[in-house]
Amino acid sequence: MSNSKRRDIPSYTTPLIETHCHLDYLDQEQLTQTLDRSREVGIERIVTIAVSAANLDRVFALTRCADDIWGTQGIHPHEAEGYDSAVANTIRERGDDPRIVAVGEIGLDYFYDHADRAVQRQAFAAQLALAVELDLPVVIHTREADDDTRAILEEFAPDLARKGVIHSFTSSLELAEFCLDRGFMLGFNGITTFNRADNVRAAVALTPLDQLVLETDSPYLTPVPYRGRPNAPFYLPFVAERVAEVKQLPVEELLQAAHRNSLALFFADEPG
Repeated sequence: MSNSKRRDIPSYTTPLIETHCHLDYLDQEQLTQTLDRSREVGIERIVTIAVSAANLDRVFALTRCADDIWGTQGIHPHEAEGYDSAVANTIRERGDDPRIVAVGEIGLDYFYDHADRAVQRQAFAAQLALAVELDLPVVIHTREADDDTRAILEEFAPDLARKGVIHSFTSSLELAEFCLDRGFMLGFNGITTFNRADNVRAAVALTPLDQLVLETDSPYLTPVPYRGRPNAPFYLPFVAERVAEVKQLPVEELLQAAHRNSLALFFADEPG
């Protein structure tokens, strides 16, 4: 429930790329409506993210249902105990598919501790090694796990030619600097609009313009002025506006940079 007055969703000349959402949470009617409305506000491409053994197939299938949907394959730290050789083989087999653009969502989450921390670290490292093998970028989730995230990335980052993105960045500025120095991008979403998210806005300010991408993480983290509703890719312009404000840039300039970065991150293999 936002304290801000709700307003129409703005649209801009520069197309937007939604780099992180979860379309598989929607039923068919919701999916159709979400895609239609997203296109209306200029969302050009959507990357929908896998998180568990249970949704790998669903995410993969979604990449076949529309020309503007791409996907990832990977196991979230909450689901790390479900990472096994069969899952690894599925990710490996789909790694060459042109609609699969990254290994993810992988990483560490010591805030909720839904999986044993040692198992999380093992699954994270194994999937980073898989990304190296497949020459794919990674989509990383890290929460309250800065030291171990840094230690594991220290080992694998040199061999990750495509690097990746630390999505929904809420960690320390020290981890931000470490990741940026090693060529990773940082992903920012509706948290940037939250009243108490000064730490995230500080990370936005720190991030070079050529290492920043936009996301919603929908259906979570709905931006102001629509907090209290389920999030969706079509709310991405509100994220762009807040990030542009923090960076002290015109929104179109911010969007142009985010568009270039998103293409470089996920779509560098496209012909032309």
